[in-house]
Amino acid sequence: MRQAMASAEVGDDVLEGDPTVRRLEERVARMLGKEAALFFPSGSMANMTGIAVHASPGTEAVFDEEAHLIYGEMAGVAALCGAQIRPVRVGAGRSFMNADDLRRTIRPPSKHDPAISVIGFENTHNSSGGRVVPLSDLRALRAVADEHGIPVHMDGARLWNASAATGTSLADFGSCADTVMLSLSKGLGCPVGAILVGDAPTMRRAHAIRKRFGGGMRQSGILAAAALYALDTNLARLPEDHANARVFADAVDGAAGATVVPPDTNIVMIDLPPGVSSVDVIARAEEGGVLISEWTPTRVRAVAHLDVDAAVMAQAAAVVREAIEACAAQGALSAI
Repeated sequence: MRQAMASAEVGDDVLEGDPTVRRLEERVARMLGKEAALFFPSGSMANMTGIAVHASPGTEAVFDEEAHLIYGEMAGVAALCGAQIRPVRVGAGRSFMNADDLRRTIRPPSKHDPAISVIGFENTHNSSGGRVVPLSDLRALRAVADEHGIPVHMDGARLWNASAATGTSLADFGSCADTVMLSLSKGLGCPVGAILVGDAPTMRRAHAIRKRFGGGMRQSGILAAAALYALDTNLARLPEDHANARVFADAVDGAAGATVVPPDTNIVMIDLPPGVSSVDVIARAEEGGVLISEWTPTRVRAVAHLDVDAAVMAQAAAVVREAIEACAAQGALSAI
């Protein structure tokens, strides 16, 4: 990948255009069945632009109550787009919204209530542990949006993983939204970057918004070359990450009473046993050379990626399992 970056053909993407960036944008647009694409330095900027092309100040942006756009992007929808977020309450027993949840959330037109300017979906669904939202669910959600004439943005940061896990084409997933953001710096292993796809007029508006957000880059073909290499080399190996996540999940599940959310893709969520805190488990795992992150005070998150093979994943699972068991034992002693 670094060799591809070093030898990239470049131009000035702010002025006449960068040829390697153009190749990346055209390729990803075709993969998603869209007319055009736009390269961004980060997924957060691409996501926010995907909302901004649809939303206007004083309107509502509707998302799943556990959406990354609510929890992970620094209130950017309010701060940068001027739109109010309306969370969709998910029905009991499910981890992401369906068409019925969305239909209940959309209010009839009223002179007292803000209009909904955009509806956002997420796939894979981060908060539920990298779960894949099935194509049938997305189509049903899109149908509700179409009934009300509301555009749809998809936070597809890990849509590559959803496609790899299900065999559903990126174009089929892409057909469920007007704009789709895909991250290049997660499962594909690029150092920087994300991409937004949509129809040509929308991407022209997105270009202006990207510039306003400070996302115009000069010889960005150096970064786009990494993404092209990743599409050629790393996209096909994503099922390995999914298999490694299952190895990890099976090895950790049940540790001192912990429960693991069965992974659809490469994210593993671990719900800790009573009396065990995320902070303590993370610190102990780090002592053993394994980095995991806090999701809530009682849930930790691990992610399989291309730098970790099956053998290392099994070693990591042993470290995390020991960390949970040690913290549980320490808590039991403290209670005596």
